[in-house]
Amino acid sequence: MKPKTRVRLAIIGSGPAGYTAAIYAARAELQPVVIAGAAFGGQLMITTDVENYPGFPEGVTGPELVESFQKQAERFGARVRFDDAKAIDFSRRPFAIETDAERFEADAVVVATGAQAKWLGLPSEEKYVNRGVSACATCDGALYRGRVIAVVGGGDTAMEEALFLTRFASQVQVIHRRGELRASKIMRERALHNEKIRFVWHSEVVEVLGDEKGLTAVRVRDVRTGAETTLEVGALFVAIGHKPNTDLFRGVLDLNPQGYLLTKPGSTRTNVEGVFACGDAMDPVYRQAVTAAGTGCMAALDAERWLAANE
Repeated sequence: MKPKTRVRLAIIGSGPAGYTAAIYAARAELQPVVIAGAAFGGQLMITTDVENYPGFPEGVTGPELVESFQKQAERFGARVRFDDAKAIDFSRRPFAIETDAERFEADAVVVATGAQAKWLGLPSEEKYVNRGVSACATCDGALYRGRVIAVVGGGDTAMEEALFLTRFASQVQVIHRRGELRASKIMRERALHNEKIRFVWHSEVVEVLGDEKGLTAVRVRDVRTGAETTLEVGALFVAIGHKPNTDLFRGVLDLNPQGYLLTKPGSTRTNVEGVFACGDAMDPVYRQAVTAAGTGCMAALDAERWLAANE
């Protein structure tokens, strides 16, 4: 039998959303438990330099920021467990959450499990993440000012990234497997008529090249002929979508077609009373650390008020 822990509030996830929810909930004396996960900290843990989070004028590394979040939450009494939530039961209160080591019973739950970028799956791509390879133009675009930058993808996200990167790049090269874009008409037109954007059609990235300093080029293959060419670039942004970490809640909490948690307008409430969602797990639009933290605050306040009204 697993040891059973009874809590007023359980928070699943330990990125900016989860830890902000923990800070607010702990200060409200809800004594939250954060089920942080074995791979704790979310996408910030693979982010070298964070230069757009308020309060850090010189920038901060992602892991340092996560550590600060954790210490602040623990200072107010939050308890952190570095285990993965493996099973849930939201059919009755108290809600049940199980890890490999423990079973939690909670009066309310905040889901802050985040999302992850979809990558190309190349070993060389993984080697150069944060050394020229990124999945977030807003986060990292300014680091490559004046260089040629490549973007992989053909949807709205890729066009948004490409257009944003024209502010910094000498040229943006969009690499796409097809001969036409999947993006909406307005995004397509903006990108096609931007003089800084060049399209590499019918092509896929097969290798990321670089040296000890970082990425220097990408090798692309024409999907029609198999011919390979090398593009000298200073950075590669992968913009083929994100996947929210919500499989655990499928069939229990309402999701949109892309798998993001649905919340009621103007709140973080899900379709299950007493369960709240925040951060990138419910945000397909902004996906920033600071916006995740903001919704984490909202979720904690919503949970506090709901508990007060239902106890």
